[in-house]
Amino acid sequence: MNFAEKVIAFNRSLEFPWTLPDGIRIMNPYAENPQALETSSLFYRKYYGDTHPRKLILGINPGRFGAGVTGIPFTDTKRLEEYCGLSIGGLSTYEPSSVFVYRVIDAYGGVEAFYRDYYITSVSPLGFVKVNEKGREVNYNYYDSRELTAAALPFMVKSIETQLAFGIDRTTCFCLGNNQNFKFLSRLNREKGYFGEIVPLEHPRFVMQYRSKYIDDYIRKFIRLLKP
Repeated sequence: MNFAEKVIAFNRSLEFPWTLPDGIRIMNPYAENPQALETSSLFYRKYYGDTHPRKLILGINPGRFGAGVTGIPFTDTKRLEEYCGLSIGGLSTYEPSSVFVYRVIDAYGGVEAFYRDYYITSVSPLGFVKVNEKGREVNYNYYDSRELTAAALPFMVKSIETQLAFGIDRTTCFCLGNNQNFKFLSRLNREKGYFGEIVPLEHPRFVMQYRSKYIDDYIRKFIRLLKP
């Protein structure tokens, strides 16, 4: 199978059979929304239908308005249509992280050039949500509680190791999230030896929420580190 078919088979097979802490549920767009699997499959066949090796970019876990809807990491419906020419009927979502990532992709040389060199996924390829004090579901990160980290660890290890077999260049991995995500991934890498080096990058959400005045500076930084 080429790179795309390996990703599609992986997404289709994703499940979380482990017990989660009380009040937290798994978010699996491929099981919850058939359009997510269909549209993401079109995306991967469009940009990954080859056997070219790619470097890995690892986020934290999918959010409700990006991969939680489209099935494509850091891609909301607007960026999916604007940059990739694909759409999910009847759905419109906006995710700030997606805005930043696609500005980086644009500066890199466009979607074809970027996705030829990089495969974006997350330490946990499925998301987590928790009900807040207002009774609304909100995103929850795998490291937000020790109990969740422990419960999700076997799933995350299995997922990373499965994806490494897609045709990943393991010399350098880029980690989105230079605090908790980077610390966790570094510890795991010291134990498992997945990558020669892990390079931390600011998480796109952090840039958009707290450093929006300096977006162009962050884009230049990302390009300097990502451009081969």
